[in-house]
Amino acid sequence: MKICRFAHQGAAHYGVIENETVTSLAQPPFAGIVKGGLALPLAQVKLLPPVEPPNIIAIGTNYMGHIQETKAPTPERPLIFLKATTSLAAPGDQILLPRIAPDHVDFEAELAVVIGKTARHVSERDALDHVFGYTCANDVTQRLCQKTLDQQWARGKSFDTFCPLGPWIETELADPQTLAIRSRLNGKVMQESNTALLIFNVRKLISYISDAMTLLPGTVLLTGTPDGVGVARNPPVFLRDGDVIEVEIDGIGTLRNPVRAE
Repeated sequence: MKICRFAHQGAAHYGVIENETVTSLAQPPFAGIVKGGLALPLAQVKLLPPVEPPNIIAIGTNYMGHIQETKAPTPERPLIFLKATTSLAAPGDQILLPRIAPDHVDFEAELAVVIGKTARHVSERDALDHVFGYTCANDVTQRLCQKTLDQQWARGKSFDTFCPLGPWIETELADPQTLAIRSRLNGKVMQESNTALLIFNVRKLISYISDAMTLLPGTVLLTGTPDGVGVARNPPVFLRDGDVIEVEIDGIGTLRNPVRAE
């Protein structure tokens, strides 16, 4: 099942996508799928970020290829950081190159997990019982802020529009650990990998994070990016005004965003 959020007549609605039609939901989907009375062609609606998360929790250095290309140390445990909820962007929205730091802006294709049921001290065995579904994410990063200017990651990861999410939440994936994932910049494949190569898989991440903080329904967990990011290329490839960046995950869909200078 594909669950989305969409705009209609100035209001935001959760919806379910079936046969290229979006039907509104009468309540947030985490409380159960109850259809409302609004039905519109998918091609005619403006999709929003598919969830309004109470938190966006992200994981760094979680693919060995990315660790090797960036010469980062191999983590003994998941490396957790947060992105501001104001960094959310919808499918098709512009990624804005911030006017105070327009250069060194990088792309990161990631599998995003959407929590559906409150999780606290959850075992790895039971972790997936707390998942509502999965979507595509782009963990956009200002590398100069992340690595040089700030000495920590909060600002470099949290500029407005730096967390595109979508196009919808897929709730019926049989296994989140067998998904091909890729990014394309202006049609050229930049990253090509599989979630089977995650160092810490989805079960481990949910269990580990839930021992530190409560995962509320709607929480978004970004699981890390594979190799192929712009900063590790020779020469580096950063996002520029006029670019189009896509994140595609098999079984979910494609998240596409143009890039513009702020």
